[in-house]
Amino acid sequence: MQIDTTNWNILECLQQNARLSNAEIGRKVGLSSPAVAERIKKMEDFGILQGYKAEVSYTKTGYQLKAIITLRAFMGRLKPFLLKVSESREVLNCYRITGNENIVMEVVLRDQIHLQEFIDRLITYGEVKTHIILSNLIENNPIVNEKTLNQ
Repeated sequence: MQIDTTNWNILECLQQNARLSNAEIGRKVGLSSPAVAERIKKMEDFGILQGYKAEVSYTKTGYQLKAIITLRAFMGRLKPFLLKVSESREVLNCYRITGNENIVMEVVLRDQIHLQEFIDRLITYGEVKTHIILSNLIENNPIVNEKTLNQ
């Protein structure tokens, strides 16, 4: 599927606020509500739009720490880790990466004790490095039309 300028504009609207009505999006991009709905449906069908999510405040839900944790797996321990990590409720995002470490995780934790317990579970799989997040400088930056980046 070709993503034209109008589809990029629709994607931009949805990335800023996925709860916008088709009529509101239509006013912003110059289309009727049914035309917007048709384009959104096509982008969903092609897998360009993969879902709609709510943003939840980790601090207001009882978590005081957010951290980036890297893991350099011990020989033979990567596959067991990959099977186990999906059970960890603390893990928001987990990436398998290249370089010295194998894994990067974004996690939320209640406090330092919870962090210690989480690290204790991880160290059976490999060497762990923890980086406490102090603040977000950029979060959920929208994906933009590559052609408009160079203008």
